Amino acid sequence: MRRLLAGRLLQGLAVLWVVATLTFVLLHIAPGDPYSYQGDRRVAPEVVAHWRHVYCLDRPLAAQYACYLGSLARGDLGFSISQSRPVREILVDYVPRTLELMSLGLILSFAVGIALGVLEARHRGTFADWGSRGIALFFYSMPDFWLALMLALVFAYWLPIFPISGIENVIAAPTYSGWQRLADHLRHLVLPVTALVLMTCAAIARFQRAAMLDVIRLEFVVAARAKGVSESAITRHHVLRNALLPIITLAGLMLPMLLGGAVLVELVFSWPGMGFITAMAVGSRDYALVTSSVLVTSALVVAGTIAADLLYALADPRVRAK
Repeated sequence: MRRLLAGRLLQGLAVLWVVATLTFVLLHIAPGDPYSYQGDRRVAPEVVAHWRHVYCLDRPLAAQYACYLGSLARGDLGFSISQSRPVREILVDYVPRTLELMSLGLILSFAVGIALGVLEARHRGTFADWGSRGIALFFYSMPDFWLALMLALVFAYWLPIFPISGIENVIAAPTYSGWQRLADHLRHLVLPVTALVLMTCAAIARFQRAAMLDVIRLEFVVAARAKGVSESAITRHHVLRNALLPIITLAGLMLPMLLGGAVLVELVFSWPGMGFITAMAVGSRDYALVTSSVLVTSALVVAGTIAADLLYALADPRVRAK
């Protein structure tokens, strides 16, 4: 297990280095820099030259890259020009909100997807099987951005049931009690989380259905059925346990999809998370904030993948023996 963990950590570090390098190169080879587009601001040329020198923007690309790696090695993520504060403070504010949204989306996606997969496998070939798969595939085939917009249109505009943006009612929240504030926050979570669940649960359901159909044909399931064990008991104690192994691997693969979907969902619902702030930073060419956001997102994906590998190794002794 230790060798497996050490190998995955080294691979994760290599992935983070590649992501950081690619992000840095793609941002810096584009024309201009954060000080090229001042909009309505009028900054003296000597002030711009000073800050370009401070952030190594007046040096060759190789020197800028060395400066960037040196800052990362010191744990210095830089200063956000668009937000006018250190990037570390911005991440402390925005990362927990993305983690909250993504965690709820991941948990509910797998809960709904596994339930649908079990339903489809138990009633394979029936109307429940075809209907469930058709509805899930209908939502899965929709573009992420369009699905989020339709949810906002139907449930926040046509039927004003849920709030359309933000994390709380900024006007009334100061007067709420603790429970009222929690209820208001949960209402703001409904539409973004629903969008994430609808984007991903169909794929999980198909994996779960296929895994259960493979296990149902195995000899120990046939023997349990011959002994007179009920179908519900067979599903719970024999089939589902053995069919969950592929889902553990799928959990690691779903993290990049959920993070990509979370960026669009945060933009549509103005959810103040990493996706929202990164999109704003791209528009203002905020190098430090964009590179740090991409690096943190990649670190979350790597951590999720390592966790999935370790869980699979714990569930399947054959993996630990390799």
